[in-house]
Amino acid sequence: MAQEGARRLGDEGVLCLGVPIAPLDPLLALHQLPQQKEFTWIWDGAPGLSLVATGVEQSLELRGPRRFVLAQRFIDTSLNRLVCPYGMEQAVQRPRLVLAFSFFGHADGDGVPGVTITLPRWQLGRHGRHCWLLHQRSLGGTVTARSMAEALWEQAEALAPGQAESPCLPTLVASSNSWQGPFRRSVEQALDLIDNGELYKLVLAAQQELLLSSPLSPVELLRSLRHHQPGSCRFLWQTPNGQDTYTVVGASPERLLELRSGHLRCDGLAGTAAVGLGQEQLLLNSSKDRHEHELVVKAIVRSLQAQGLRPQRHRCPRLARHGNVMHLHTLIQATTAGHHLLELAEALHPTPAVAGLPRREALGWLRSLEGFPRGYYGAPLGWVDSCRDADLRVAIRCGQLQGHHLRLTAGAGIVMGSSPEREQQEVELKLSVLQEQFAVARNAQLIKVHQ
Repeated sequence: MAQEGARRLGDEGVLCLGVPIAPLDPLLALHQLPQQKEFTWIWDGAPGLSLVATGVEQSLELRGPRRFVLAQRFIDTSLNRLVCPYGMEQAVQRPRLVLAFSFFGHADGDGVPGVTITLPRWQLGRHGRHCWLLHQRSLGGTVTARSMAEALWEQAEALAPGQAESPCLPTLVASSNSWQGPFRRSVEQALDLIDNGELYKLVLAAQQELLLSSPLSPVELLRSLRHHQPGSCRFLWQTPNGQDTYTVVGASPERLLELRSGHLRCDGLAGTAAVGLGQEQLLLNSSKDRHEHELVVKAIVRSLQAQGLRPQRHRCPRLARHGNVMHLHTLIQATTAGHHLLELAEALHPTPAVAGLPRREALGWLRSLEGFPRGYYGAPLGWVDSCRDADLRVAIRCGQLQGHHLRLTAGAGIVMGSSPEREQQEVELKLSVLQEQFAVARNAQLIKVHQ
């Protein structure tokens, strides 16, 4: 198989070799994969598709207004040069390019690229009872098809089911509530803009800074999110950054888009309440939340129609529970024909669920009112595989971690009928849920920083 792949490989191609292995949990086996310090990626949909990847074989970073177009070219070129000399009927057998976008697409103060695309060297995945280990390399020098096959075999033999290390959970040393005052004033200004007819909706976010007693373990983070957010897609993107690593991690309940054999699925997700006695019916009957939700769904439908698609949607929203929070949810579906992944992603991002309406005006006001770089928050993050199937999630319910510092971001949609008190309560709810689900133990001597 390896020699057959080498014969088909061009001068600039990448060879992918894969082997089935005994079923195991990729998350618990992550520490057994090489090159984690170079790059680590986790996509955990267990009990569905669960993937971990390490190392970098190819990578591209882009900024600027043409990032979606240029990123699509890189994806097409990379996948056309990828040779896999084995069957790929099962999703877990397919190599993937993994993608992470920033919200605004240019350097906004935190150094996050407009988009990063990576072809990992190692990928371990499981779907049901099927489990595969993949290895990708460009041939040349000491890297031959034979050496790749030997490395793959040795790594497969070394993998074993077991338990990941369980370090002591870090405690929360200090937290800042300095976001509350600026957020409330921004909500008041957003309501003035809505009353004056300049905006229909604006989604304002707030960031909370936490100081931890020790760095968080990526595996412990994902295990905690798996427990607390079984209905969401858990993700992690970790790259080196000087002495520390830079990590974005979360559990997104919202699909920007999912492509499976030409079938497109998107989530309309807006309208939030805490899970509790009687809250379900209150959320379903809330005119404010129903209005906010319908703005999002109609905008997604219009964006897809502008691309020549004929989207279908449920008439009424349903409740979707994610941990201790529930949302109004509407599934939007369409059949694609010749549409590129990132062509559709560019048409959809950012949805009114994370930005506002009208889009251009909302983006301008977000820059003015929020006062911090969004980075990955609210942006697409996911993968595209060798069969052009793809899954891009909206990076909400997430945190950005560097060393002992954890930055949590949460937002609320401001529409006609919103109140500053309720929107602040919604953000406080989301931040408190995130802190609990990120496996952070509270310290009795916690220092609260007010600025």
